Amino acid sequence: MQRVCVIGLGYIGLPTAALLANSHYQVHGVDVVPHVVDTINRGQIHIIEPDLDTFVRAAVGSGRLAAALTPAPADVFIIAVPTPFHEGYVPNVDYVVSATQAIAPYVQPGNRIILESTSPVGTTELVEQTLREAGVDTAGLFIAYCPERVLPGHVMRELIENDRVVGGINAASTEAVAAFYRTFVTGQVLETDARTAEMTKLTENASRDVQIAFANELSMICDEIGINVWELINLANKHPRVNILRPGPGVGGHCIAVDPWFIVHRSPARSRLIRQAREVNVYKQQYVQEKVLRHAAELRAALGRPPVVAAMGLAFKPNIDDLRESPALEIAHHLAHQPNLRLLAVEPHIEHAPAGLELVSAEDALAQADLVVYLVAHTRFKQLDLRPGQAVLDVCGHLA
Repeated sequence: MQRVCVIGLGYIGLPTAALLANSHYQVHGVDVVPHVVDTINRGQIHIIEPDLDTFVRAAVGSGRLAAALTPAPADVFIIAVPTPFHEGYVPNVDYVVSATQAIAPYVQPGNRIILESTSPVGTTELVEQTLREAGVDTAGLFIAYCPERVLPGHVMRELIENDRVVGGINAASTEAVAAFYRTFVTGQVLETDARTAEMTKLTENASRDVQIAFANELSMICDEIGINVWELINLANKHPRVNILRPGPGVGGHCIAVDPWFIVHRSPARSRLIRQAREVNVYKQQYVQEKVLRHAAELRAALGRPPVVAAMGLAFKPNIDDLRESPALEIAHHLAHQPNLRLLAVEPHIEHAPAGLELVSAEDALAQADLVVYLVAHTRFKQLDLRPGQAVLDVCGHLA
């Protein structure tokens, strides 16, 4: 197990590749975007993650990490590609299938084939089927699922320290792939079957989604009856067996905003609570948009002109640059298209404005804004002061 080929060099694939290269594996990274490949081969990174730049620079400098547009022979193949959904929240595993087809010409008996992408139940079996259809004899392969379980902003540490769940298509695959993870993971490597491992990851994220939905629903109820939700949650959480999460503008990210739909799609009649939680969190985004527009209309009437609205934060959670499935970003896009206000978007963790948005610094936004809307509780915003009497909407608890 000296050579590893990582397919997909994004938020999980690149940290994994860099970590393995610094753990003395020879790593061949693959991505379909030439800019990503070129950036990595210069020892640089195309995403923001603490310590990742140091790992990548060391890995490339040592000659143990190189990126390319196509796969290469390896002892271990790791698939870490996106798994979005089609219209109607139907799971989309096209990237997994394409990645599997891409490695098929390079796979040899004894190889470990690992799927890390968050996937619907049965996708690991689909990997084996896709290899067979490509003419690969899978009898001598070890094929398993091992989902990532990391927190953005802490990825490099959690890739090593967090427990991992490994589920193979058979017992031999589980054992062989678990042995590989034990060479660089200090947490427990827990063994099960592929379907249980796939469902474990979906369950973790669906559980979080349900908890956030409770907080978001509570925040809307508190708005209606005139209660400060942040004070309420703080008081309720003083109970030794209560731990209510913080509400926000919705739920984003590639995992929690997506994965529960995989369960709903598989068992629609039995997943009523999971579906309802998703719908609450999706609706919270619309609720925030409507709330901002009501305040903007009041300001327009008072000022006699369209108000300037500052959308503070675009990422899906604090202190990262990840915009995937971000409700803050969607709210900003919606507001930017309203004719009766001018929107200033603030996201200190990105350099270029998303299409259709006017990106400014936090300082400039606060200086110009008639209404400040805190969508993401970035730590950097704590250093800035509002003008006396400046109108504020805090939907993420930044000021709480």
